[in-house]
Amino acid sequence: MVNAIKERLSRLRGFMKKHDIEAFIIPSSDAHISEYTAEHWQARTWISGFTGSAGTVVVTKDKAGLWTDSRYFLQADQELYETGIDLYKMGVSGTPDITEFILREVTADSKIGIDGDEVVSEHDPFDELWYDRPTLPKDPIFELPDIFAGNNAEDKIQSIDEILQREGANCTVLTALDEIAWTFNIRGTDVEHNPVAIAYAFVSKEESILFIELDKLTEELRESLHDQNISFADYHKFGSYLSKLESKSTVLIDPNKMNYNLFEMISEDCKVIEAPSPVALLKSIKNNTEIDGFRRAMVKDGVALTRFFIWLEQNIDSEQLTEHSISERLLEFREEQELFFGTSFSTIAGFKSNGAIVHYRPTKDNSLTLTKESFLLLDSGGQYFDGTTDITRTTALGELTDMQKMDYTLVLKGHIGIATCKFPEGTRGSQIDILARKAMWDRGLNYGHGTGHGIGHFLNVHEGPQSIRMEENPTKLVPGMILSNEPGLYRAGEYGIRIENLILVNEEMVTPFGKFLGFETLTLFPIDTKGIDFTLLSKEEIDWLNNYHESVYTKLSPNLTEDEDRWLREKTKPVQA
Repeated sequence: MVNAIKERLSRLRGFMKKHDIEAFIIPSSDAHISEYTAEHWQARTWISGFTGSAGTVVVTKDKAGLWTDSRYFLQADQELYETGIDLYKMGVSGTPDITEFILREVTADSKIGIDGDEVVSEHDPFDELWYDRPTLPKDPIFELPDIFAGNNAEDKIQSIDEILQREGANCTVLTALDEIAWTFNIRGTDVEHNPVAIAYAFVSKEESILFIELDKLTEELRESLHDQNISFADYHKFGSYLSKLESKSTVLIDPNKMNYNLFEMISEDCKVIEAPSPVALLKSIKNNTEIDGFRRAMVKDGVALTRFFIWLEQNIDSEQLTEHSISERLLEFREEQELFFGTSFSTIAGFKSNGAIVHYRPTKDNSLTLTKESFLLLDSGGQYFDGTTDITRTTALGELTDMQKMDYTLVLKGHIGIATCKFPEGTRGSQIDILARKAMWDRGLNYGHGTGHGIGHFLNVHEGPQSIRMEENPTKLVPGMILSNEPGLYRAGEYGIRIENLILVNEEMVTPFGKFLGFETLTLFPIDTKGIDFTLLSKEEIDWLNNYHESVYTKLSPNLTEDEDRWLREKTKPVQA
């Protein structure tokens, strides 16, 4: 693989020389600014071998670098080894950003998009250099019925129009695949793990158009869209449509979700308003049908995980289990569940030191064999027609050191801190993030990723605009939002710990001081108690753990066999200091 990467870099540099380009920037996103992309757009992975979902490669005539964040430092170190591509750790003191790097490496009149230099975007070297480049997906898409979605597309478009009017706009363009899927209640298989279809959309009170490869539409879906006053056009004609918009059009554009080339195609006769996409907030606040679906999906996921961990305990001594093989077995247990569609992301099964690689992905040829020692970090999720799941459990496979128990308990304390917090209406995620970190900060410890991200409903496992993280985010937490609660702690070369549940924002109480909100934990599976140092937990924290476990048992046990029930009862029995 190393030689292949070097050869690809050499070919790219040849292309750059031919077109007089001194620096080439290769982002991880696609034409839709997606986090996860169809294989056709995975040029950054092809050129570098780095498989993380976030990162940018820059290639000059004699240097190449990858910029990524702390979630991927260890993974990138491994995957870039001896490729000739250097790792630049974003957020680390002394690391130049991409602009600084390019300014040092190129001449003032070079063809790049910095400080007035020429922007070169008409050349796509990968159509020429990537000999077996995958084509855009052609699989048919399907409609998500109202029994799962809760609202039909016509109602959603009306809600979008109301927001547009408040913003002073009369139309908007949608380029984010999950926003389009949500708006039109369509789903597909174009992107691994994310049930979306590659498309663009135009939405206004007068007309709404879905731009998509037309042969992906079944006759049944065409009729359903038509009945909801939605028309459709060829995917590749979207830019042409934008260029012909009438002068009376006032278009709302989310600049963070639209690539520069499309933005430039919008007719100069139009007025453009830059603002957050109206779909993002609407999509983030789940309706009652979606929330009920999440609860059903959590039961199914909890049953699958129960059967998986029983199997793991029964076979860890008798079989040669690897990180990869247990990931495959977990998928089999999920596939047995009703309305299962696929995984919501690549399973992270990190044993011992691999658990410290935040987004580690085991492969068949590069996978540790499990033994009865240290921790196994298992982060996985499923896509069901009625909901999306994302759960992390860190399990002690053997005896633990005092430091391992301390670390595990500090993570648990942070998890409980978020799960039990009450906060006034209008609170942002950044204002409560400290509750997940304080016990660690008191000991000089921390983790580099966010504490919580939004979750799509049978959509992308990562969605915004809400989050819980140290960085400021102006989005307020409101009832109906679903987020992850996933503090962690990672010791490079030793082990990683993360405990993750999904949580629903609910209204908790109204007092003379205003309305207060809180979280309902949705995920249903026991938290391993073998790693807990109970001297570090308060009575209130132990009470939360016992109450959570009783809820897990009550909701899962009706779906289990007698032996499975007995196992779960043992895992959820009350604990005390």
